[in-house]
Amino acid sequence: MILVVGGAGYIGSHLVKELVESEKVLVLDNLTTGHREAIDSRAIFFKGDLGNQEDLEKVFSSYPIKAVMHFAAFSLVGESVVEPMKYYQNNVAATLTLLNTMIKHNVKKFIFSSTAATYGIPNVDIIKETCPTSPINPYGRSKLMIEHILADFAKAYGLEYIILRYFNAAGAHETATIGESHDPETHLIPIVLQHLLGKRDRVSVFGSDYDTEDGTCIRDYIHVTDLAHAHIRALDALLTGKKSNEVYNLGNGLGYSVKEVIETCERVTGLKANVVLSDRRPGDPARLVASSEKIYAELGWKAERNLEQIIKDAWKWHQNQLY
Repeated sequence: MILVVGGAGYIGSHLVKELVESEKVLVLDNLTTGHREAIDSRAIFFKGDLGNQEDLEKVFSSYPIKAVMHFAAFSLVGESVVEPMKYYQNNVAATLTLLNTMIKHNVKKFIFSSTAATYGIPNVDIIKETCPTSPINPYGRSKLMIEHILADFAKAYGLEYIILRYFNAAGAHETATIGESHDPETHLIPIVLQHLLGKRDRVSVFGSDYDTEDGTCIRDYIHVTDLAHAHIRALDALLTGKKSNEVYNLGNGLGYSVKEVIETCERVTGLKANVVLSDRRPGDPARLVASSEKIYAELGWKAERNLEQIIKDAWKWHQNQLY
């Protein structure tokens, strides 16, 4: 059985929906930001917290868990600057409680959903795993702390792990039964689509004078189902002993500009956005794109769905939002 911590959240629920096809899945989630309705009915659900020792003891004592996949971090960069305690408590301290409980119960295979925020603002166009890590906010630092802890635990306790770093998960499941639902929403694609549905009066573009092809920032968007498949590839590699104690980037290798995203949303929906140009945001680099050459070479994964497919699936979800 695979324990998916945070399996009611956006990325976690998409992973669960794919993983139940091949594995028995147990979801642990406190539903702080996740949605019970998003969990596939074939998975077992346990409402609990990864930082609660009593909850974890119940889970690890009751089920034959062979690996753990972690999607339960807080992930809002701005909030992490204002409330760093919240991020270090959940993303670091609570994760330590989970890892300690795993080791106590001799569960030593761990897939960690990390972030390209660990790189900070690199001075390269395409980010590889060998780029220096220098996060610029508590969110990125909290994730990098766990990456260091995993390396130490591997040496000391025999923990086996794979870390996956990525930028912007986007889109929704092709069935439109689950999708991206955050409160507050901070991601570009759902913000544009909410605007086109009449739920917002404008779309703000922060900076149009960057050194890019059209002057707007370029970011890496990956379909959430592609991300789910990458996690399953990593899990299979860990379970079969093919790979362990590795870090992989997940990216499309190209990047899409803010303007390109908005124009694609308009083309897919047939609607026109009210776009307002605003000042640059402090710390926003012109281009953040991840290379996925390593995971393709070693595990055979690459992003399959392009920006238009991402937005088509997201649009279906937003038109029929179920939670």
